[in-house]
Amino acid sequence: MHSFPGCSLSFNDQPETSSQAAPALSQPALGRAADSWADPVSVVDQHAPGLPAPGEQRAAYPLLAIAGPTGSGKSALALYLATLLYGEIINYDSIQIYRGFDIGSGKLPREDRLRAPHHLIGILQPCQTMTAGHYRRLALEALEGIRRRNKLPVLVGGTGFYLRSLLDGLFEGPRRSEALRLRLRRTEGRRGKRFLHALLSRMDPAAASRIHPHDVQKVIRAVEICVLAGKPVSALHRAGKPALQGYCIFKAGLNPGRAELHRRINERVESMFASGLVPEVEALLADYASSLDEDTGPLGALGYRQVRRLLRGEINLAEARLDTQAATRRYAKRQMTWFRREPGMTWFSGFGDDPLVQTQVAAWVKGVLSATDFRW
Repeated sequence: MHSFPGCSLSFNDQPETSSQAAPALSQPALGRAADSWADPVSVVDQHAPGLPAPGEQRAAYPLLAIAGPTGSGKSALALYLATLLYGEIINYDSIQIYRGFDIGSGKLPREDRLRAPHHLIGILQPCQTMTAGHYRRLALEALEGIRRRNKLPVLVGGTGFYLRSLLDGLFEGPRRSEALRLRLRRTEGRRGKRFLHALLSRMDPAAASRIHPHDVQKVIRAVEICVLAGKPVSALHRAGKPALQGYCIFKAGLNPGRAELHRRINERVESMFASGLVPEVEALLADYASSLDEDTGPLGALGYRQVRRLLRGEINLAEARLDTQAATRRYAKRQMTWFRREPGMTWFSGFGDDPLVQTQVAAWVKGVLSATDFRW
């Protein structure tokens, strides 16, 4: 059971599973645990998840991470590999982690998610707050559960910072100060995003160079850390952080052609609006209007913020679609810039829903796994 700041709600993170349990095996072989389809994710160990217990020596366990820009077919590839190699999927998308944010975040349909266990999908209420540190703790617990079931963990998503926080660790920063955050949000409201980013540039030029001025949530957090810690965020990063231990990490990146990616993004946005993105936002606002921070919470994400402007009468439907398409194309470019800096990435040209690409990645994964004790 976990609780989150932001509202008095909690949840049990249990993977979405198929209704058909796997056949029981007397002595499950590595990679085919009998309880894989039904076990909830829970951690009973008394040591930190992701780390060996005192005195325990564990062989490195395989962990696959899939990366790429939005619209590149990451989810389709992860699902293909998970069903082929007896894997379980861990989401690292910061919007798909919320309930009710389905169409705009590009979640796979539930019937597809039931083909393989999924973790950290739709586990938070929109009024709850997720930080990278909290995400890392939940992901470590999910990893430990998958490891106990002798399954292949498959990480997939579009929030590169969540992936990096899990694999590389996080520095020990100061706790959130809601009073300071409120002051900074009010400053941003009066002076604008550029002023807030300029403030960060004076405090920590290195951090400001990595954060886009429009990413208000990250700018506010960086300024908050600088103020509360009394030193730049970049200095805290350099001080060191605990990386993930006990796993053999291999990363597959999707590198689709830009023209085709842009075409797919445009079609995807059209499909989202046609499938009910506007009613989805209307329902979220009706249910959570009093408890949502519309600027820095999930309603500030791509598509959702454009629909909010539409509902306020600031733009029309055609303008909302066009703005979402343009913003998504820019976001895809930033994602590729981020993931290209990710060390140890093996890149594949094309899209993750292409059978040829799926076959190529599967052959590569099997080759990597053949050097481990994992069997599928």
